[in-house]
Amino acid sequence: MDRMVNDGGKMTLRQWLPLIGLACSAFVFNTSEFMPIGLLTDIGSTFGLTEAGTGVMITAYAWAVMLLSLPLMVIASRVEFKRLLLFVIALFASGQFLSAAAPTYLVLVLARLVVACAHAVFWSVVAVIATRLVDVEHGPLAISMVSTGTAVAQIFGLPLGRAIGLLVGWRLTFACVGTVALVLVAYVAVVFPALAAGEPFDPRRVPLLFRNRLLVGIYAVTVLYATAYYTGYSYIEPFLAQVAGLPAGDITFALMVFGVAGLLASLICTRWYDGHRLGFIGFSVVGVAAVLLLMRPFAGVTLVAMLAPFVIWGACNTIFSVGFQAELIRCTREDDAAVAMSIFSGIFNLGIGGGTALGGAAVGALGIGSIGVVGGAIGAAAMVTCELFLLRPLRSRRMRENG
Repeated sequence: MDRMVNDGGKMTLRQWLPLIGLACSAFVFNTSEFMPIGLLTDIGSTFGLTEAGTGVMITAYAWAVMLLSLPLMVIASRVEFKRLLLFVIALFASGQFLSAAAPTYLVLVLARLVVACAHAVFWSVVAVIATRLVDVEHGPLAISMVSTGTAVAQIFGLPLGRAIGLLVGWRLTFACVGTVALVLVAYVAVVFPALAAGEPFDPRRVPLLFRNRLLVGIYAVTVLYATAYYTGYSYIEPFLAQVAGLPAGDITFALMVFGVAGLLASLICTRWYDGHRLGFIGFSVVGVAAVLLLMRPFAGVTLVAMLAPFVIWGACNTIFSVGFQAELIRCTREDDAAVAMSIFSGIFNLGIGGGTALGGAAVGALGIGSIGVVGGAIGAAAMVTCELFLLRPLRSRRMRENG
């Protein structure tokens, strides 16, 4: 595939402008993905559903991404990256407007599935495109730029979407995201370079990917991590309201703290990730497991005590995203990277859907206060898997490379 390079070793304006477009795209995609979490109660009240019943929309979205990521990416691997990106963002915008106009819950779910199709392709290619825009040594920085868009979505996107929803209704929130997406289509059309898609991916190469032990380790940890994470996070809004007893304003503030921590972690990764790869990876997995187990004990103590785990949680989210995507690209052939990333996206969304469904079952059977314990137990399994199947092989590889 083509790669934009420069002779001076520093990032050029031609590289920064499209990276900013990718970061902004990541912002709106993640704002859309997380918005229903912040508006779960309001959407449910519109259609006469409980929180657990409304959470089915999150599960359906995530599992659609899981099922569609690989087949859509195999088809899309033949398309030049700029054209692909423009189409995906335009499709995303159309799904937002359909969501805003949905007359029934079923239509809303179907509209979200349109967004899921765009999501499946976008997150399969965005990290790969980001690294193609820069020379090799700036790859982690490029991925961190995308993760910064995610973190900013958690700082401003989800809370802002929630605030708009509380003020004028959740429908206008979706319409606003769709409008921003249309602006991004115009921006990408102007600043983005042509990037050849490379060799079309042959689906018969998929089994060969699973012979890569490091890649399999990344996938195994990812599904457990995402399941643990979203067992708690999918129901964080009702948890903070019902268990922690926080008023609406404090809930929005808590979600912003979560995102600020993610943004700071993105900046830290940009500077220090390459020199401390294994430490960052281990911290991201251990930290989430610990925070989930601390959710219930810290709830209802003080707002500051509740926010302390949120800082770690938000940081771990970004570090996981940067670290695991960087390691996937590092251990995969260039022409296989987009499809390997699509499998990663699908597996992550399997975890999102599974975690949301498991969290909903826990809410129904054990109460909203149980989601942290259930998620934390799965997080502990992710810790063990990470040590055995990812960190140990990476340490061994590093020792061999160092002689």
